[in-house]
Amino acid sequence: MVIDASQSDSTYRFDWGLDGLRALAPHADVVIVVDVLRFTSAVSAALESGSTVYPYPWAPNSAAAREFAADHDAVLAGGREACGPSLSPTDLLAGCPARLVLPSPNGATLAYAARRLGASRVFAGCLRNATATATYIRSRITAPSVAVIAAGERWGDARGVLRPAVEDLLGAGAILAAFDPSGAIGGRRCSPEARAARAAFLDTGALLFEALTASASGRELIGRGWEDDVATSAALDVTTVVAELVGDAFVRAR
Repeated sequence: MVIDASQSDSTYRFDWGLDGLRALAPHADVVIVVDVLRFTSAVSAALESGSTVYPYPWAPNSAAAREFAADHDAVLAGGREACGPSLSPTDLLAGCPARLVLPSPNGATLAYAARRLGASRVFAGCLRNATATATYIRSRITAPSVAVIAAGERWGDARGVLRPAVEDLLGAGAILAAFDPSGAIGGRRCSPEARAARAAFLDTGALLFEALTASASGRELIGRGWEDDVATSAALDVTTVVAELVGDAFVRAR
């Protein structure tokens, strides 16, 4: 039996990871990748600092990543423990290279793959720019069909199977709620998957920081001493910067 997982009878759609992207991207006008801790929050922060960000699949310090950075006259991000730029949105807000290659095992990998899987317009969404992203898309694209893809995490390491992550559910829900803040989304406009993500965000309300710090991903970052990144990523609607993938790079949408 062939399952139709495209959610193509709904305007607003939601799914997880690379398989969800494969199912939804060819059937949507817009794809929004959400990786709150930390890739899409880092993209937003870097663009807020005036940078251009090139997503790249996770390959720490690989020759291919270094060559990609050189080809784009960009700085390759590394780990936060080392000198130089990293996935830390807090550090990127404080200063960022003009052109940055930002690899990550989840969000960057999805963004890099989105066009190759049929997405025509790709955005990086997070809590920081949730309403700005939804408002821009709604005002600039006529009757768009929107696929919101939560990146999730991995069990064990970057090669492990997908672990749905609550922070990405909430980030996706914030964007979906912003598409219709009146609460009128329903029926065929919003798939059951999208409605569930939206409901999770609305249920959390003002307790986003508490939810993120209590989550598995948040506890992992706090255990490394990076509670500042959790706080930076939990900040809701603090920027009007909208991150759109143009060519190989995320830039401020105009």
